[in-house]
Amino acid sequence: MGWQGGLTLAMVGLAFLINALTPLPAEIVFLGALAVLFAVGILDAEAALGGFSNSGLATVGVLYGVVAGLQQTGALGWVAQQVLGLPKSERAALVRLMLPIMGLSAFLNNTPVVAMFIPVVNDWCRKLRLSPSKLMMPLSFAAIFGGTCTLIGTSTNLVVNGLLIEATDHPGLKLFDLAWVGVPCAMAGFCLLYFTQAWLLPERQPVMGDREDVRQYTVEMVVSPRSSLAGKSVEQGGLRHLPGLYLIEIVRDNHVIAAVSPREILQVHDQLIFVGMVDSILDLQNLRGLQPATDQVFKLNTPRPQRCLIEAVVSNTCPLLGQTIRAGQFRGRYNAVVLAVARNGERLQGKVGDIGLQAGDTLLLEANPAFVEQQRISRDFYLVSSLPNSAPLRHEKAPIAITILILMVV
Repeated sequence: MGWQGGLTLAMVGLAFLINALTPLPAEIVFLGALAVLFAVGILDAEAALGGFSNSGLATVGVLYGVVAGLQQTGALGWVAQQVLGLPKSERAALVRLMLPIMGLSAFLNNTPVVAMFIPVVNDWCRKLRLSPSKLMMPLSFAAIFGGTCTLIGTSTNLVVNGLLIEATDHPGLKLFDLAWVGVPCAMAGFCLLYFTQAWLLPERQPVMGDREDVRQYTVEMVVSPRSSLAGKSVEQGGLRHLPGLYLIEIVRDNHVIAAVSPREILQVHDQLIFVGMVDSILDLQNLRGLQPATDQVFKLNTPRPQRCLIEAVVSNTCPLLGQTIRAGQFRGRYNAVVLAVARNGERLQGKVGDIGLQAGDTLLLEANPAFVEQQRISRDFYLVSSLPNSAPLRHEKAPIAITILILMVV
């Protein structure tokens, strides 16, 4: 091995060390190592840039697009809701989580699958009263296990297959050629976690509990036409065990149903009044079959997919003080719609539009992202901030996203 081989091994080892020990992005580290090898003449331009034309790399890019479609339409969240359920034990939860993730990861890239399921699993753990540390590591392992079963299960398989085709006369691997090795390995890993999870997986609790957030929002949702929730009980619809969120009453044909029973049957156009924390309200906004009760949401001049959710604290100089949200014509004045109101941890009664504004009230708004810059220096609000990843999901496009996924696999 000449100096070129020694320098190459040294650069690879250094790149891995920097990647492991520093917060630098992985792409910067490895592209830097590539640049060094190119600068000293070990790699020519064709070899240095050849990987960017690899068909496997292009396939990975396509997979990220497909997964983004599943995420932004809420299709993946709906599948998770149907599959995960409410198991009675830690082992049952492990099975309900790992097997579907392994199956999904066999056809989608591991990284976006794990990234999208982290908040889903976190909320699921809150519903089940389980420590997230019991399921987060199995989530990652399940994605790895599933990725070994098919050619498109992970980017590594695709890139290696592309290199195989370029370097040899081999026609390339077929979709399930790896399954003969991958499936047994995946099942062995699953069995290991199943039988050892009680003492191998840690029991860690967050420093702050779910109930320490004093902002208790009051939000009103309505069961939309053709909703899958219509005809189901509150418990069957998944509205009974929402973490940090409470269904306090239902308004049906101007009749108020207080102390809602879990066996109460939901009907189309039912208005559901919830009280809960902001993270739970965000989850509620993305729940399939529910939509904001106020029709003001559909009157904004910005398309819903381009909007975001914003928190704004009412100042003591706001011109709407003492007026209700509806009487003050909040939407017409600010081009934003109030979805929920929080006031010193109180449970506000009645519909959101009938709440009279007071100084210090925190409003959860749906608006154009430009609202933040427009109102940041306004005297009407003390504080204005947008919530990350809060764009409304396009549920009506979910069948298209799922169809594209199926056609891609076929």
